[in-house]
Formats: sequence, C-alpha cells, structure tokens
Amino acid sequence: MKFEELGLLPELLKAVAEAGYTEPTPIQAQAIPVVLEGKDVMGGAQTGTGKTAGFVLPLLQRLARHASTSPSPARHPVRALILTPTRELAMQVHESVQTYGKYVPLRDLVVYGGVDIKPQTEALRKGVEIVVATPGRLLDHVEQKSVSFNFVEVLVLDEADRMLDMGFIPDIKRILAMLPKERQSLLFSATFSEEIKRLADSMLRQPVLIEVARRNALTDTVTHRIHPVAQDDKRALLAHLLKRGDLSQVLVFVGTKFGASRLAHYLERQGIDATAIHGDKSQQQRTEALEAFKSGKVRVLVATDVAARGLDIDDLPHVINYELPHVPEDYVHRIGRTGRAGRSGDATSLVCAEERGKLAEIEKLIKRPIEQVTIEGFEPDSEFHGAAEKGRRGRGGRKEEPRREKESSRREPREKRERPERREPRRVEPAQPKLPKLDFDPSQPYEPKVSAGGTAAAEPKRSSHRPKRPVPALLGGLPKTEPETGK
Repeated sequence: MKFEELGLLPELLKAVAEAGYTEPTPIQAQAIPVVLEGKDVMGGAQTGTGKTAGFVLPLLQRLARHASTSPSPARHPVRALILTPTRELAMQVHESVQTYGKYVPLRDLVVYGGVDIKPQTEALRKGVEIVVATPGRLLDHVEQKSVSFNFVEVLVLDEADRMLDMGFIPDIKRILAMLPKERQSLLFSATFSEEIKRLADSMLRQPVLIEVARRNALTDTVTHRIHPVAQDDKRALLAHLLKRGDLSQVLVFVGTKFGASRLAHYLERQGIDATAIHGDKSQQQRTEALEAFKSGKVRVLVATDVAARGLDIDDLPHVINYELPHVPEDYVHRIGRTGRAGRSGDATSLVCAEERGKLAEIEKLIKRPIEQVTIEGFEPDSEFHGAAEKGRRGRGGRKEEPRREKESSRREPREKRERPERREPRRVEPAQPKLPKLDFDPSQPYEPKVSAGGTAAAEPKRSSHRPKRPVPALLGGLPKTEPETGK
C-alpha cells in the first residue's frame, strides 16, 4: 500500500515524500482511514512502528479547513490537544507535526516544564491550533488563564500507559473535564493494561481497537542477550564491552538519576566519551546531551527510564541495560529504542544474581528465554544459578520463603505429644523477726519493781500537756529572767 491510497491531501503527501517515506507501516495503514472518518481510536503498537504519524497525518488533514493566515488570535484557537508523558516525547511529536504539516498553514506549539513559561504564554495568547504538551505544564497555563479549550475538536493521549506509571492520570482527568464533550479522542499506547482499558472506557466513545502486534511483543529485528556478572564487576564489564566491540552509538539504561551521573563519570575516566540524561538535568542540558549523542560527538548516552519513551533516533544500533527495570514492561520500551523502522538492533543486559527475579518476570512477559553469554574474566557469583529458585518473588515484590514447621510437629501429631508433669511450687515460710530479750515474763501478772528501801518505786508522773516553749519577749512571750548576781 502507498500513502496515496490513504486519501491524504497533496500537501501532506508532499511532506511525507520529502521525509523519505513511501509506504505506511501497519499501524499507519489501519489508523489513518479510521481517524479521517472522525471515529475514536484505541491504537496499540510496539515502539518504533510509526504510530506518531498514524495520528499526526489525519489530525492535520482534519484541521486543514481551519488554516488561516490572519494574524488575529481569534482566528487561531486551540483545536487539537496532544498530551505526552515526557518532555522528550513532546518535542519528538512536535517535530513530527512540523515535518508533516509544513505545507499546511496551521500554528503549533510544544509546552513542557523545566523552562521559562513566559515565551509559551506569549505564543498561546497569539493563537495556535495544535498544542503538544505535558499534563503538568498545561495545567500551569490553565491556572494563568493563557489557554482555552472551548474549540478543541481532537484529543490525543500518546503513551497512555507511561502516563499511568508516572502518576499523571489525576491531571489528565482534570483536563478531560475542561474539554468539550463533542470531540474526537485518540488513545495510543505501546502496551495495554486493565487500567488503560478503564481509562479508555471513560474517555472514548465506541472506539475502534487497532492492535497490530500482540501485547508487549518485541520486534524480530532485535537480537537479545544477557551477560551474567557479579554486581561489583558490572562497571568493568561495561567498559570492557565498549572498548572491545565496534560500538559506535550506545544507549545505556540505569535505574536511578544518581547512578546515571556516576556511571557516565566512570566511563569518561576510562577514556570513553559519555554523558548522562535524567530528570534532574535542566531542559537545556538534556537537549544538548541528546543532540551531542545524535550527532556522534558523544559515543555513549547513559539514561534513566525518563528517556525510554522520548528518544527518537533513526538508526540506534545498540541498547545496554546496565540495570534491569523494576517493571517488566519497561524492558520492552527500552529495547524499542533500537531496531526501529525495520533496521537491525542489538539489546544487551548485564544481570547479577540479585536481578534473577526481574529477569524471570521479563522472560515471562515476552514469552521467550533470553540467551545467556558469559564473558571470560567476568564470571558471575556462585549464587547466580541458584538465585532463581531461592529468590522467587511474590506479587508484592518480596521473596517468598517456604514455610518451615517445627521439628517436633513433623515427628508426631500435636495431640500425641507428651507433656511434662506439672510440679507444685515449693512454699517458702517467711522468716520470723527476732524479738528483743525482756527482763520480765509477759505470761505472768504485772508486779511493780521494788526499790532498795523495800517500797515500790513510784512511776514518774506523766504530764498531759506538752512543755511550754520559750517565746521571745518581742512576740509577747515570757519575761526575761534577772541575770544571776552570784548572791
């Protein structure tokens, strides 16, 4: 099939031909006619199959009737809204809009965070028909009242599954509540999950399902392999692979932003041109790093998963997973950066014993085992081959340990166990206090003591009153006694 058979405008066909495309991909051949009919679409295809052109081309054709050269902002309201999860992907989609629509006089703008908002605000107030945006920055413009959705005719959610993973669904629901109910909605994603289906049910009306490949499928043009290695030897093995092989352009994926910067610095110290790209980098730094990698000035680009969906490199031959992703689906998106448009690609993963559980989940997802190749001098730990059985993970991600019963419970039933006899506690008598010795017999009647003269000694008379205390005279006490004179 040729693009001419899809019913596109001559202006669009001319732009497509200049871009070097003659035949549409399967997703493009199926999606473009449906979108042109004005139907809602739920499209799924593995990355690198050209699904961006599958919605950009028919979108441009549907809005071509609104094209105007008038400078008045009122003649250029927002009529199409394309939402993407990352800045890199927003720039990639915007580049496609400009490439395919350069002969159609429609205004377009890309909106994302990490840069000054003032130029974006000024461009929106001048009027644009097509806005490509990330959800967070678009809501910033809504709060500043610099954008209006009253005339939106088409809504596109690109990489909807990634938006779900990054927590953008609440922002998307806020945006959906502001859009006109009478509109065309398109949802494109590399993978479909149950959550994505529920989102599609809430925003699409009788959508046409277009799925040109099975879920989480991998392209046949990519070669997959893993290198078992000890965790402490990963950096050395990566440098060895980069120095030994003829790897002109390599994209290396790591799990954390700090790990990306540290690994890039290590490779530079090994004499390998490398740079890092991750979320903590400013937009200018990320753009410069990506351009240097595309142009060949930098040989290795170390990236986190933030770049897995946004990098669009026509001929990227090698992808290396320095660390396996936490989510198995992200493996598909990482590998999708290579082997695009029918070209061959190479995907290598460095796997230590602690990552055997993640590897098992990936192989289960893609429904195929991955070839293991051990590099001499970088053999894995002895626990590597036994880690798969020892470290099987449950649904919650924690290792499941076999339940162990007590040894006594395995010998005999619980009710037949002999119980030790109970012993009565020994009573300890309290010690009797020692009484002082008495000089009389308390059992005999009382007899008064006899004095030396034969008479009973009279007991001293006890006063019932307390003795008076001397009180100073100033307080009205007793008068002072006369001093002794000695007479």
